[in-house]
Amino acid sequence: MDLEQNKEQLKRDYAMGQEALERGEYSLSVKYLHQASQRVSSQTLLGGEVRIWLVTAYQAAQMDNEAIALCRELLTHPHPDIRQQSKNLLYIIEAPRLNRPKEWMSEIPDLTPLAESSPEFNRNRGSVKPGKTAPEAIESPSNSNQDNQFIVVSLLLLVITLGSLFWIYR
Repeated sequence: MDLEQNKEQLKRDYAMGQEALERGEYSLSVKYLHQASQRVSSQTLLGGEVRIWLVTAYQAAQMDNEAIALCRELLTHPHPDIRQQSKNLLYIIEAPRLNRPKEWMSEIPDLTPLAESSPEFNRNRGSVKPGKTAPEAIESPSNSNQDNQFIVVSLLLLVITLGSLFWIYR
């Protein structure tokens, strides 16, 4: 593979890894970011940035050992920003987990079986046609009228103030 193709594949893998991480597809993100990290030197700024994203993906995918190991490698990176970011991430990853009381937690029930089985939840499904949007709400005239009154009073006060200043300093 020539250098130009490698750069293009690196950009593609890096972008796809970032997008997958932002969508919550952590294992896919790890895959793409790992591929991107193999295509760039670890000693470059871009290589460090790719690896910082990979640390974040590892952590999101519950792969804490890999995240910690990569963070420790990045502590010796030539670029100071990468070293600082890895130091901050390592501090977060190695921080002790706090035990939260059960009463602080809200349990969200799984409504999937209910929505799939009950006809009343399926009644309006598909009634909105794609491409059509709901009309925008029109501002009520009372709000416009109040705004207009405010503007008129403000302009009147401005004219009186400027006239007074002009009269005083003539």
